[in-house]
Amino acid sequence: MAEQNQDKIKQEQFEAHYRAKTTPWDLGRPDFNLIDAVTKTPIKSCRALDIGCGSGHNSIWLAQQGFLVTGVDVSETALQKAKENASKSNAKCTFLSIIFLEHEVPGAPFGFIFDRGCWHLLDSQKREQFAEKVSHYLEEGGLWLSIIGSADEPPRGPGPLAGPPRHSAYDITVAVEPYFEILMLSASHFDSNSSKPPRAWACLMKKRIKYIESR
Repeated sequence: MAEQNQDKIKQEQFEAHYRAKTTPWDLGRPDFNLIDAVTKTPIKSCRALDIGCGSGHNSIWLAQQGFLVTGVDVSETALQKAKENASKSNAKCTFLSIIFLEHEVPGAPFGFIFDRGCWHLLDSQKREQFAEKVSHYLEEGGLWLSIIGSADEPPRGPGPLAGPPRHSAYDITVAVEPYFEILMLSASHFDSNSSKPPRAWACLMKKRIKYIESR
């Protein structure tokens, strides 16, 4: 019950931020880390899931590259904006109100899953649950790209001013390696409208054919 209450609080906080337009993470464009991974790997067009899609710019960019995209988010305001942005861009995307760890996502299996700053919000137990669920939704050999706050940068200030959650490479590997082969773990930064963007990990992973039993 306590976990459900915490999830509800987080959902309400994100909704409040989108209503107040206090969303520094919402760039108004796709993140360069996504563009680089898709174009340079390259990742072929397929069914794709964008977890925490926000106002939809990453989903829209994927759709424009030929992906069949489902975007999910906890904020109804963000999803309404995503639908408006997709309509303006003539991009075909499906946007759904879903809490990823609690609800089923239609449209699986996906060939590619993307999250920008969702996985890193969770505690250690839920981070592993998140990785397992991403693996569940991917087809064999499917890819997951996660953009994660880096612990190589100190907190930027106290409380809300500290910046994104910060994780080490060890934190990432412990949670994901039972389910994924890490193809790339690259020191990067969040695409940002700030002159000093927060440091980040760009982690590209491939679903294991038979993941290692963690228990």
